[in-house]
Amino acid sequence: MESGGRIDALGVGEPIMTSKERIRRLIVDKEPADRVGLYDHYWPETRRDYWVNEGYPDPEVVPTDFFGYDIVETWAVNDAGPLRGQDGMVEETDEWKVWRDGFGASLKTWKRKSGTPEHMDFAIKTREDWDRVKGSLLELDPGRVNVAESQRVLEVGRRDQRFTCFGHQFCIELMRATIGDMVMLPSLLLEPEWIHDMLRVWTDFFKRHYVYVFDTIGRPDGMWIYEDLGFTNGLFASPATIRELMLPYYKELIHLYKHDYGLPVLIHSCGDIRKAVPLMIEAGWDCLQPMEAKAGVDVLELADTYGNALSYMGNINVQVLNTNDKAKVRAEVQRKMGGMIERRMPYILHSDHSIPPDVRMETYRYMLELHAEHGAY
Repeated sequence: MESGGRIDALGVGEPIMTSKERIRRLIVDKEPADRVGLYDHYWPETRRDYWVNEGYPDPEVVPTDFFGYDIVETWAVNDAGPLRGQDGMVEETDEWKVWRDGFGASLKTWKRKSGTPEHMDFAIKTREDWDRVKGSLLELDPGRVNVAESQRVLEVGRRDQRFTCFGHQFCIELMRATIGDMVMLPSLLLEPEWIHDMLRVWTDFFKRHYVYVFDTIGRPDGMWIYEDLGFTNGLFASPATIRELMLPYYKELIHLYKHDYGLPVLIHSCGDIRKAVPLMIEAGWDCLQPMEAKAGVDVLELADTYGNALSYMGNINVQVLNTNDKAKVRAEVQRKMGGMIERRMPYILHSDHSIPPDVRMETYRYMLELHAEHGAY
């Protein structure tokens, strides 16, 4: 293993920077590094059920270790539900289950494959329901902190000089999880005071819990907020609504992470988020991921519009990758990675969301070979 954390299975030459130095240059300085960064996410069954038959050593082996990614991450506070401890099975068959989670949502999911869960029911449907349960979020609860995994990530980062991230969901993601789309979306317009109350509670919740994490476990190199603002055809709410109801809480939490603790902040936001990018920049986010190509987002267009006001991670179209056609994959990677290198824009190679199981491991390794051969600035 090299000093930058890369496993030299693809013939990668000696890196000039460590992974940590590389990602800091790309995300914090928003400048080109020695080479394009590298990271990715996966559907659970990709390596568990498919790639183990195609050369992946063991589904328990972390891809960051096997492929030598530059980033290692975890959700240090992985439980923000107001009904913590009240989860359990509702219904089950051989193929699927209905599970009630700590947000009070009953969701139907497949057992052996990924997919968007079917929303069956939500325990919290009104402001009165929320007021009855929100008390569990108002005090520090160390039991909500994933101590062992947080320590593991920090140790891996120190050992391999990789860039470490702690992450969590925020505004829209948490509201959708708690009250569902059919209640949340009308409430953005009809009950803004309730929206403000929920977001005030969760902002204080994460400030309280991450101060505890930083002070007792340690600080990562960055924070990663998961906040899906869009779907295939646009945003869940207008930019004006996001500005009024959510932007103040984005700014407040990002200020804590960046200015009080010196941590850059990445945003994961799915869908067609193009109209929200100015708000992301105003809020203070440093890196935008994953830029879904299948929702019409193009990293080169964003870079031409916003320059290095952000750094960029992703946008390699999985609908190209899953053709398993090397010529098409090469064209996709060369256009986007090569285009970002030509523009001298800070870029991290990553799929436009996560790698599904119909992408063969050979195809994915070919994408990494292209990064190794052509990823230098």
